[in-house]
Amino acid sequence: MGLQALFFYLFAFVAVASAFMVIWAKNPVHSVLFLILVFFNAAGLFLLLGAEFLAMILLVVYVGAVAVLFLFVVMMLDIDFTELRAGVLEYAPIGGLIGIILAAELIVVIGGSVISPEIAKSVAMPIPALTERTNTAALGDVLYTNYVYFFQIAGLVLLVAMIGAIVLTLRHRTNIKRQNIPRQVARTPATAVEVVSVKPGQGV
Repeated sequence: MGLQALFFYLFAFVAVASAFMVIWAKNPVHSVLFLILVFFNAAGLFLLLGAEFLAMILLVVYVGAVAVLFLFVVMMLDIDFTELRAGVLEYAPIGGLIGIILAAELIVVIGGSVISPEIAKSVAMPIPALTERTNTAALGDVLYTNYVYFFQIAGLVLLVAMIGAIVLTLRHRTNIKRQNIPRQVARTPATAVEVVSVKPGQGV
């Protein structure tokens, strides 16, 4: 067994075990920490494949942003997890149905590639040698040529999600004075300035 195969089995075993612990851990903070461990091992697998760009993206985006956000949300929100666990059985049929659908999709994909290897070859693009082109440049070529429309759709979905998060969290309070910029810009000297004739010895 070579060194690369040894690291592959190490990263794969730790990733699968950590993913299992994400579900099994009773403490949500521990679940998020195990999720971060899954991301690190997945990045190690990407490095073994020679895709260092995807490995760095996985660490920067998922570990540096998403997982840390999950951790802060879990630690800062006062969530009654006992109450949440009490209603798990109500959603068990829906969760089981989704699990069956995902398992069927995996079986179809893996089984199709095993039974008919020419299917994967027909949809796969030739991989250039690393001496000719880096994997980052090759990934950019694929994204912005063959999958440019899907890439743009994914960006629109993220934009809609961002706008939705802003709309859902925006609260207008009546007891707070807010700046009305269009009203300020539309003011004229007649409405902005008031000339008052004050008699001597009297205040305004």
